[in-house]
Amino acid sequence: MKRYGSVIGVRPEKLAEYKKLHAAVWPEVLKTIKDCNIRNYSIYYHNGLLFSYFEYVGSDYEADMAKMAADPMTQKWWDVCKPCQAPLESRKEGEWWADAEEVFHTD
Repeated sequence: MKRYGSVIGVRPEKLAEYKKLHAAVWPEVLKTIKDCNIRNYSIYYHNGLLFSYFEYVGSDYEADMAKMAADPMTQKWWDVCKPCQAPLESRKEGEWWADAEEVFHTD
């Protein structure tokens, strides 16, 4: 299992909409997340930023992320969520959410 964290901004005028969307995530999207070997997925909000955390339990992360990106319902979900988000200028090329470095963990 590998842990992943990432950060993105949220547009202040879209925060309520973003929270409403995530209070009722589409079942097809939840199934795809699970089918792509993601577990314990959480998104936190603080002061204009969203922080996501999940655990990947599969053996081919790139293939699973490609599978998720190819899913039509997930693409529609992203289309409704992206207008709420404000990617960080410091993100790497090709990232939407900026990957965060794990600096501490304990079980």
